[in-house]
Amino acid sequence: MATEDQGGFFRGFLVGTLMGALVGVLFAPKSGKELREELRQKGDQAFGEAKHFYGEAREKSRAILEDASHRAEELRHEANRQISEARLRAKEILKGAEEKAGGLVEEAKSEAKKVKGAMEAGVDAARHEFSKREKS
Repeated sequence: MATEDQGGFFRGFLVGTLMGALVGVLFAPKSGKELREELRQKGDQAFGEAKHFYGEAREKSRAILEDASHRAEELRHEANRQISEARLRAKEILKGAEEKAGGLVEEAKSEAKKVKGAMEAGVDAARHEFSKREKS
């Protein structure tokens, strides 16, 4: 926004300078040679001021760009730091989940062995009963 205001001021300054020079030429009671010399001086003065405004605007824009670049670099570093932390946390969570899952798998295997043993005992008991009945 400040750059737009400065641009408007600069344009107004140039238009005002040119209008003032034109009015001065039209209403000046001076000879042509004197008038041309004065116009040359005024033109040089206006050109010098325009150069000065351009230099200031250029320096301000350079400072703004450097600041923006610096801030972008800081944000990039912060984002990388947060990503690294998130990765570490995710690894810790996965490691904990793997440990819990490993424990559950071992527990399930143990329970499955118990069920298998109970089923085998039941089948053996059924065979025994069946063979007893066949004999009787």
